[in-house]
Amino acid sequence: MGKYKCMLVAFDGSDCSKNALKQAIKFAESETCRVTAVTVLRSSEGEPELVRVRQSDGSGRSRDHTPINSIKLIVEDKAEIQTILEEGVIHEAIIDVADKRNCDLIIMGRRVLSRLERAFVGSFTARVIRYSPIDVLVMPGKAVIAWDTILFATDGSKYSDIAMDRVLELASAHGSALKIVSVLGASDNLYNELPGAVERMIEHAQENVDVVKRKAEEIGLDAETFIREGEPHEQIVKLVNELKADAVCMGSHGRTGLERILMGSVTEKVIEKAKCPVLVVKQAHV
Repeated sequence: MGKYKCMLVAFDGSDCSKNALKQAIKFAESETCRVTAVTVLRSSEGEPELVRVRQSDGSGRSRDHTPINSIKLIVEDKAEIQTILEEGVIHEAIIDVADKRNCDLIIMGRRVLSRLERAFVGSFTARVIRYSPIDVLVMPGKAVIAWDTILFATDGSKYSDIAMDRVLELASAHGSALKIVSVLGASDNLYNELPGAVERMIEHAQENVDVVKRKAEEIGLDAETFIREGEPHEQIVKLVNELKADAVCMGSHGRTGLERILMGSVTEKVIEKAKCPVLVVKQAHV
């Protein structure tokens, strides 16, 4: 329980994807699972970027090559890893490979995008998260995969309930210290105009964390709860830093349309700001 059996690493040759691959290999050793790396070249009518790098051949000339060729420089001889090269719409190809290989986790490095790109294009990572039926672990920069302290953010939704089952299994499997937070997004105007509503929101937030804490205690886990007020993603990231959490676990609401384009989901904002890996849970672990 709580263990992944097959991980798919999205590899594009960037520093963040190289670190994601290295971390996935180390993680796979403890999980005793398979690792597959996929590199996707966009089709001519697909994504707005081409996932290629240029490398000098030593003569001053440059030649195109696929990033997957550099995986052998990262992977140690003892590590068993399958590499796949695909062409198409990047997020669709990644999800398709994960499905065909029966993967239960996708690992991606977090790429830094400009504000304009985030608003009108969106990152490949965000698209994978929105459409993937399996869990996605997003790795920022040089972050490492560790589960000593897990912060679970819940809002009491069905998506959080699904994520709760997974985070309890992970915490139990890895002996993690579990921290649980629910963020109250009440504004000053709401306090002044509807103080009773704020009290009910506080009660609801407390119920959210208490439910997780009770279930954690039922399986022998100690858990600490937090109620915070403010912008949800800001409060979650702030608590990550305070606790020095190794990972954040969240559900994904999968918002679509104008709301997503203009604001993004809380999950995507946490991914953008957090310094530790963020596990986005998409389904209950069977």
